[in-house]
Amino acid sequence: GIEGLMPVVTANGISLAYETSGDPAASPIVMVMGLGMPLVFWPDAFLDGLLASGFQLVRLDNRDCGLSQRVEGGAHPAVAFAMAQTLLGFKVHAAYTLYDMADDVIGVLDSLQIARAHVVGVSMGGMIGQCLAARFPDRVTSLTSIMSSSGNPYAAMARPSALGAILHRPSNPKDVQS
Repeated sequence: GIEGLMPVVTANGISLAYETSGDPAASPIVMVMGLGMPLVFWPDAFLDGLLASGFQLVRLDNRDCGLSQRVEGGAHPAVAFAMAQTLLGFKVHAAYTLYDMADDVIGVLDSLQIARAHVVGVSMGGMIGQCLAARFPDRVTSLTSIMSSSGNPYAAMARPSALGAILHRPSNPKDVQS
């Protein structure tokens, strides 16, 4: 089990692992990572800058990721196949939606008694953030959507050179400038 490794809350019927840092009385930022990316993938320098600016940070592992619960049952289509289906105009059947994942985030905030937070999401996390802002506008102070899209597959097509640049591992991963 994941008990004892980091705090866990049951929200929306799912056990979700999360971490908080900073002053609990400070303005909160909930940080939502992208597909298959655990909360530990947020760059330390980015987190340090937010903490130095006086924010409270709430990071979570989305369902099916990191130390959060894996969803059993239901459709779990391969990502590449689901993307191809979407591009061809077919409906994708999945065990849960981005709105379900937005409900997960609200459950974590509720457990921490946070009524309203800034939301920062990267990639799919940005899409979850958009769902949060649409469904729970009174809970979202601001939304910062990083490397994300609206979900329209034609609007989100990046140029191959841009994809290569963001997916390329830097020569020195510890150098935040490279």
